[in-house]
Amino acid sequence: MTTHFIAIGGSAMHNLALALHNKGYKVTGSDDAIFEPSKSRLDTKGILPAEMGWFPEKITNDIDAVILGMHAKADNPELLKAQERGLKIYSYPEFLYEQSKNKTRVVIGGSHGKTTITSMILHVMHYNDIAVDYMVGAQLEGFDTMVHLTDENDFIVLEGDEYLSSPIDRRPKFHLYQPNIALISGIAWDHINVFPTYENYVEQFEIFVDQISRGGILVYNEEDLEVKRVSEGATKPTRKLAYTTPNYKVENGTTLLETPEGDMPIEVFGAHNLNNLAGAKWICQNMGVDEADFYEAIGSFKGASKRLEKIAESRTTVAYKDFAHSPSKVAATTKAVKEQYPDRTLMACLELHTYSSLNSEFLKEYEGALAYADVAVVFYSPDAVKIKQLEEVTYDQIAQAFNRKDLIIYTNPKDFKDYLFNLNLENSALLLMSSGNYGGLNFDEVKGLIQ
Repeated sequence: MTTHFIAIGGSAMHNLALALHNKGYKVTGSDDAIFEPSKSRLDTKGILPAEMGWFPEKITNDIDAVILGMHAKADNPELLKAQERGLKIYSYPEFLYEQSKNKTRVVIGGSHGKTTITSMILHVMHYNDIAVDYMVGAQLEGFDTMVHLTDENDFIVLEGDEYLSSPIDRRPKFHLYQPNIALISGIAWDHINVFPTYENYVEQFEIFVDQISRGGILVYNEEDLEVKRVSEGATKPTRKLAYTTPNYKVENGTTLLETPEGDMPIEVFGAHNLNNLAGAKWICQNMGVDEADFYEAIGSFKGASKRLEKIAESRTTVAYKDFAHSPSKVAATTKAVKEQYPDRTLMACLELHTYSSLNSEFLKEYEGALAYADVAVVFYSPDAVKIKQLEEVTYDQIAQAFNRKDLIIYTNPKDFKDYLFNLNLENSALLLMSSGNYGGLNFDEVKGLIQ
């Protein structure tokens, strides 16, 4: 099968391209810019475009499938040529469904936690030598790619993102998977550029639940009241399995999970991660892994890349980076680190980087999000606001939204870096939360601060 990727360089898109190449497909692609690590990974497999740009002449009649990435525009020259030729054009999730329509589809949805839960499931499967297909939004230890596709595996585990499918398909990605087994971890308003009201956002999860196949399974976090309402209100014939945060305790910086065999030390920590673990356990049990084998496997799970990832540690200091940016995730992550290191000064640095977080109307959702931090810092770049063509967010709006008198605010990357590199980190926990890099911060240099 011959496939052509329009915008092949994206994190998700290049992983799908690699998966299809590994499956034996002929893969070509284009993009106007490709960065590391996508560039080297595509080059290694011989599928890196020879030059950057869009080339309609690449769109020939022998192409079986054109896969369109979100980075492309609706007037992309290659897309227009593919439409003109009448070629089959798929969005990323549409093509994943095509690859998995004869498999048992396990889809992990939720405003937060879905990458971690998907990663936990894959870790347990890998540990127990159970081969599954998958798509996950982070690089995992022991896995070559973020997407793996075969003809023979019975299960496929899919991280179900609620963002849009493609420039010409405005449906949320997770509406296209039609799960046999589904999970919802939490619902907290996000992506306000696409879902302008909370009610509109919640509706996407109601549609997701309605897409579960008849006789399928819905696993849901009943501690989240909105998830509980959506799940228990669903009328489609499904088996519903609720989960809650399991009992645990923290002793000398180690989290101990209560199991039928006694307290077990685990690598991940924080109530939100223990809650994620409970959801992953239900899914794994419905994929044929018994409880004892799940616990044995999960003890060695260290977390997904950039999800509360420890980047440096010394005798008195520890530093973490986390992808957190939504208010609920920021609050959960900050609380988790403080709970793990109660006797240390928690310095939490949040970058407002996404469309939602830089929206003046949405900012008020952050009130209390940094409450567990001893030192709270917010960084945002006015340049990012301009690039996203948003109204300017002011210093006073940030201060008022977080409603914390001692909040420290930076808008200049150099000033923030100078502040960070002059901190006294003795007996502290440093938490860097962002889906960006604070205007160019090198995290390897941060590691050097921890001696």
